Amino acid sequence: MADGTSIGMTERTTGHNYPRVDVLNVYVHDISMDDLVENFTEGAVLTLHVDMIMKLQKDRAFLEIFDKFDVITCDSQILYFATKFLGTPVCERVSGSDYFPKFYMHHKDNPDVTVFLCGGKPGIADIAAERINAKTGRQFVVGTDAPPFDYDNDPAEIDRMIERINASGATVLLVGLGGGRQEKFIMKYRERMPNIRLFLPLGGTIDYEAGTFQRPPAWITEWGFEWLYRLVKEPRQRWHRYVVHEPPVLWALLKQKLGIYRDPFGGK
Repeated sequence: MADGTSIGMTERTTGHNYPRVDVLNVYVHDISMDDLVENFTEGAVLTLHVDMIMKLQKDRAFLEIFDKFDVITCDSQILYFATKFLGTPVCERVSGSDYFPKFYMHHKDNPDVTVFLCGGKPGIADIAAERINAKTGRQFVVGTDAPPFDYDNDPAEIDRMIERINASGATVLLVGLGGGRQEKFIMKYRERMPNIRLFLPLGGTIDYEAGTFQRPPAWITEWGFEWLYRLVKEPRQRWHRYVVHEPPVLWALLKQKLGIYRDPFGGK
């Protein structure tokens, strides 16, 4: 499968050499954490999880940019189990919140790699930057921004965000603006950020790095119960996502296993 062909039923083409594993109307690449950290230094990464898969069943605009990402990783233990259930397992789960600390420690002595953190509530990215810079021993994070929630409805705000990113001189952009929205921001405006070589839409990673939200013990994640941990910790914020929005994925995966799943947008 080294020629980049797909494992499964879809036939979308991509511009890289990682094998594909199809999941519903999208796919993940069979790539290890070490491979991603050490060898992928330019392009755009998407870390796919269950919430995102459900959005991709309904959001055509999101689906239309999906193939523009160079690497799509399996960012969910549930999704990892799903690839096994479907008979096409990936080698491991590669989550954004696990990947980013490995990334910055791998590049801590590489002066050509600097990061801009875009997202989070006011002040959170600054805390994350301070902690990351302390760990790396240099100014690894060279800029931060906390755009308002409705940033994407204000062209002037978009201009301000891009100007700030460009002025920082960063070569890596980590965006935490919400699943679907952050990916659309990257693909719509990446050409206006010529200094950025690596685009990382990594959701809540800024909060994790700032220490404002703690990761569960490793065994909880490995057994696929991180969703329950988050639901208990933040019931109001997480209830709709974990109780209403995501469970239908189980029925969709069963339909794929039985060969009766159909892409809601009419694709293969």
